[in-house]
Amino acid sequence: MGLCKCPKRRVTNQFCFEHRVCVCENCMVTNHTICIVQSYLQWLQDSDYNSICELCSKELSSQDCIRLTCYHVFHWSCLDHFSRQLPPTTAPRGYTCPSCKSPLFPPSNLISPVADVLKEKLAGVNWARAGLGLPLLSEEREIKSTINHNMSMPPRITPSPAHSVVSVDEDIGAFNRADSFQHSSNRRIFQDIRDIKPDVFDHDDNKYKRKPISELFGNWFKITFGAPLRARGRKSVCRRYCMLGALVIFIIVMFFFVMSKLSRYSIDDDPNFDVRHNELVKTANL
Repeated sequence: MGLCKCPKRRVTNQFCFEHRVCVCENCMVTNHTICIVQSYLQWLQDSDYNSICELCSKELSSQDCIRLTCYHVFHWSCLDHFSRQLPPTTAPRGYTCPSCKSPLFPPSNLISPVADVLKEKLAGVNWARAGLGLPLLSEEREIKSTINHNMSMPPRITPSPAHSVVSVDEDIGAFNRADSFQHSSNRRIFQDIRDIKPDVFDHDDNKYKRKPISELFGNWFKITFGAPLRARGRKSVCRRYCMLGALVIFIIVMFFFVMSKLSRYSIDDDPNFDVRHNELVKTANL
């Protein structure tokens, strides 16, 4: 689990594959609307991704997209067309994610920004309103998405693992090297965040860094002598005066020690302090 970089600082285990940062659901619906987002553990297992819609194999940025509660992203027109192909008598449980086969309709008691955006989008079509428990709309009020008929829709969708974002179909034609290069170049669209220096200092990124002695002493001095007396208790005030007294005594002792050393060095070579030149002092063979 990680901490999202947004101002809310929410703990999350979801990871954006494109920007390589932990993201919460609020960021998914605002700043990462078409990004590939899955759990951080899945990113550690397989960090490869393609920013394409699995239903039409086109770029996600080319059309309006919708994110399901399983965090898979599809073109809204493709998902609408895919769901309309099902029989009208299909139960709500029959509408599933084309990628991981999880339920398409979010539970009614789910509190999630992603679920709120999904419900608002699904409320405009009759096939989804029945699954949400809403009354049907008239044909004039129903929102019908337009899908590009020139796009080749795959004849069938093979279920893929939960962490995969690419649907592999055996019926697709020969491998096109130009399309493969176009799809693989999506990783180089975004700049690596490790090369970007943040404008604001992030304490969380440096809290485990070894601190120099000067910084530690500065923090101790600020805590001990920097706060006003009103903000301190009685014990803190006594401790402050004790520390000041000990510091003054230490400075006085060090002053006399240094002065005694200097005075001793100054009289070693002075003949006036040599006992052998003093007539009042009787010495024997010095």
